[in-house]
Amino acid sequence: MDSAEYERKIASRFATFDQDGSGYIDREDFSTAARAVLAEFGVTARSDKGQAVFAGAEAFWQGMAGIADVDGDQRVSREEFVTGAAKRLRDNPERFAEIARPFLAAVVAVADEDGRGATPATATRVLRVLGTAPDLAALVAAALDADGDGRIGEEEILTAFAAYCGVDPDA
Repeated sequence: MDSAEYERKIASRFATFDQDGSGYIDREDFSTAARAVLAEFGVTARSDKGQAVFAGAEAFWQGMAGIADVDGDQRVSREEFVTGAAKRLRDNPERFAEIARPFLAAVVAVADEDGRGATPATATRVLRVLGTAPDLAALVAAALDADGDGRIGEEEILTAFAAYCGVDPDA
């Protein structure tokens, strides 16, 4: 894949993070995502799970800003995302895991309704509230169950999310 094609694919990922459509990724986008997940599962922000989701969202934002907010304005432009975040994450997937894991782990805990792990059905709900089209959300959620056991673990989600966000632009 050539550089221009890679950058086009990564730019399309930008919308995943720009929850409010402002043209920038900022702290509020991560808070919006956290609130949407909690509302979908009826979990209060003050609960332990709710606090973990918000703490994870803040950690994810801080990590994203740390690698991509070149001008220090506390927001990540599309250009900063394409040239900074995606390329750095592609070059260092371990860094992606460091910044994404707290949020994704907390979301998995919220979506785990029976203590045995998230299911494709609960993953579909998460993806939908984060802006994925319903028909695509169901397909993606089914694919997340990489080992076919009917449960989606944190590692399966982290691997797939890292691939989507830039480590593997063909994901």
